[in-house]
Amino acid sequence: MSPLNSVHFTNTSIVHPDFFFISGFAGIPHTNYYYVFMCFVYVLTVVVNTFVMFMIYTDHCLHSPKYIAVFNLALCDLGGSTAIIPKMIDTFLFKSHLISFNACLTNMFFIFFFICIQSFTLAILSYDRCVAICFPLRYNEIVTSKSILVITATLWILAGLGVLIGVIFISRLSFCKSTVIDSYFCDHAPMLLLACNDNTPSMVINWSHPIVLLWIPLLFITGTYICIARALLKIAATSERLKAMKTCTAHLILVSVFYFPFIITYGMGSNIHQNARIINMSLTTILPPALNPIIYSLKTEEFTASIKKLYRRKKIHYREKINKYFHHK
Repeated sequence: MSPLNSVHFTNTSIVHPDFFFISGFAGIPHTNYYYVFMCFVYVLTVVVNTFVMFMIYTDHCLHSPKYIAVFNLALCDLGGSTAIIPKMIDTFLFKSHLISFNACLTNMFFIFFFICIQSFTLAILSYDRCVAICFPLRYNEIVTSKSILVITATLWILAGLGVLIGVIFISRLSFCKSTVIDSYFCDHAPMLLLACNDNTPSMVINWSHPIVLLWIPLLFITGTYICIARALLKIAATSERLKAMKTCTAHLILVSVFYFPFIITYGMGSNIHQNARIINMSLTTILPPALNPIIYSLKTEEFTASIKKLYRRKKIHYREKINKYFHHK
């Protein structure tokens, strides 16, 4: 049955299709190589983020406010990649373009939810760096594990409610024009174009939610780095200044990789080509989760020391087992 004909009336005014059709790229040959590349990225994402969470959970030396935020980043990276990549591979690599109406809304919720959480977590990490550099003597007093947990929980709730409101308004639209979504998932903006009743509330959400959930965190991050720059200018010793700057470099790379594609996509608005939008948005949702642990966690001194400590502990453990085995022999 064609998705265009699969329509039922939920009440007298709202029409919901049984299925949507996810179109994906338009007119690009050999796209299968891109989806295979995504498979490798997903495997890398799962491995490195699981490893980071395992290390933070097991090593009490990493039970600090900074690494609570890093654990949260790894968790949302893993969740976001799982929400988008397996479904995207199933849709395009295995030609399963149809998705039910309820599954489509669920897919939309989780993808945008984890994007928002990643945005908020980058803001939390910038707050941590700002306090550490601008108020080093009061850092342990201001940034505590309890305060980071409260901030993190609050932002999870805020992101969940914000995205849920957007999904609820989408569910109140009628889709009688078409059921073909010109994107690589159940994307909010392309779905709005398919509505045939008044979509004003959803249009308001479409431009207001990015402001609240993406641009305000980016503005906050920018503000923290202005404060950091002013604090660094007051440091007389060049070596101390470089050391402080080094702690911010990894975070700035994460911020750039995450926000730059969004700036391009939303900056061009409706003028951006469908394929360019898909490449921009898909790369910003699949690459940062794989790169974040490598750039931000695995290269830090504390994390490297924790890995070495685990390696020595495992080495001693296996050596004892081998000695015990030969002793019994």
